[in-house]
Amino acid sequence: MVFSSILFLFFYLPIVLLLYYITPKTYRNLLLFLVNLVFYAWGEPIYILIMFASILIDYTHGILIEKNRKQDKKARLLVLSSVLCNLGLLVFFKYYDFIIANLNMIPGFAAFGLQPLGLPLPLGISFYTFQTMSYTIDVYRNDTPAQKNIITFGTFVTLFPQLIAGPIIKYKDVAAQLENRKENVQQFASGIQLFVIGLGKKVLFANQIGLLWDAMKAAPDLTIIGAWLGAIACGLQLYFDFSGYSDMAIGLGRMFGFDFKKNFYYPFCSSNISEFWRRWHISLGTWFREYVYIPLGGNRVKLPLQYRNILVVWALTGIWHGASWNFLCWGLYFAFFLILEKTFLLKLLQKMPAWIGHVYTLLALTFSWILFSIENFTAIGAYFGAMLGLGGQALVNAHCLYYLRNFGPLLLVLLLACTPFAANQVKKLAPRMLGILSPVFVLLVLFVCTAYLVNSGYNPFLYFRF
Repeated sequence: MVFSSILFLFFYLPIVLLLYYITPKTYRNLLLFLVNLVFYAWGEPIYILIMFASILIDYTHGILIEKNRKQDKKARLLVLSSVLCNLGLLVFFKYYDFIIANLNMIPGFAAFGLQPLGLPLPLGISFYTFQTMSYTIDVYRNDTPAQKNIITFGTFVTLFPQLIAGPIIKYKDVAAQLENRKENVQQFASGIQLFVIGLGKKVLFANQIGLLWDAMKAAPDLTIIGAWLGAIACGLQLYFDFSGYSDMAIGLGRMFGFDFKKNFYYPFCSSNISEFWRRWHISLGTWFREYVYIPLGGNRVKLPLQYRNILVVWALTGIWHGASWNFLCWGLYFAFFLILEKTFLLKLLQKMPAWIGHVYTLLALTFSWILFSIENFTAIGAYFGAMLGLGGQALVNAHCLYYLRNFGPLLLVLLLACTPFAANQVKKLAPRMLGILSPVFVLLVLFVCTAYLVNSGYNPFLYFRF
């Protein structure tokens, strides 16, 4: 069940909200836990057992770690046990087939008879395993007390607004809200507004520009301009798809009294790659920095070790996104730029006009979307070749001009929507005018999105595969 579906918008969500607000506060976590399980089990009920296993493993480990915190060696072993259990689940379901398929390419290894299992990937496993790992680590660090109520802990793990696609929520950030949150009308209204904005980004922006990327990717006679057009469309689809889903998740959280942190902050306004990754998928970047980069030594060690830390973090970031070599290369691609920036490039860019940094960043990102979105390296090479005109491609043709005419206005709208321009204009409105226009805008976007969802069968969600 995805947020941008008629089933969720007009059946599941209204019913859950009604039940939530007529339920006494004492039992609201229990209700959320149950409806969360219904939400997760809707698509693949058998995998709810994995969810139960993850809850029990980390709930038990959290209590044992807190109990044995003074015995550092035992506490460390318990943390290691928790991490290995979570990573074991993730590796088995997400990477087992990839590992076996690659090992079978080694001469003689196929004799062992190990074959890919072809198991479907449990929804959200990349997100909730990271959340539960951070919980036990934080309990060990004494950053948060262990949760003694298994229903409350289960509610944290299974919380449906961010269960299947983030943002990645750390337990210590919502511990107080799980125990005692105060819902109010203003927070609820802002949640609805943010949810509908996210829905619009997903349905009206990501889905529509995704058609352009699909067309350019499949074009038999790809031109130079067509290749760049497709790469830009690919990046815009990824951004509006995932940032839209994050907005919907944060908005849903507000409706239930939770305050989740922002996950995107105008990343395309960045002037370098380091800044971009402070603005894009903020929760994932924060997780890797806090639980991998800093424990490895972060910036406190000598420069060669800092390079190692960057390579480790970005290799893991890449492979986290999917069990394919292109994702690993995508992560190392960004590691290369981050190392360059740390070595000399940031200082060089600071001496230049600001626009040079923006152009450099956007160019590096445009090539990265292809590496991220196409798994076959031959196809990646061919697409890069088309972008650079290395295969004798035409600059433009009638096919490309047709799509440019049809999608040009949408492209301009989306490029503007990547900036804070619209938000800044809204801030200039008088409070009274804003109070009138906001509900009208929300209703209009909801109506148009519903019309699109009813009439179109094209509603992909890119981050389901992660």
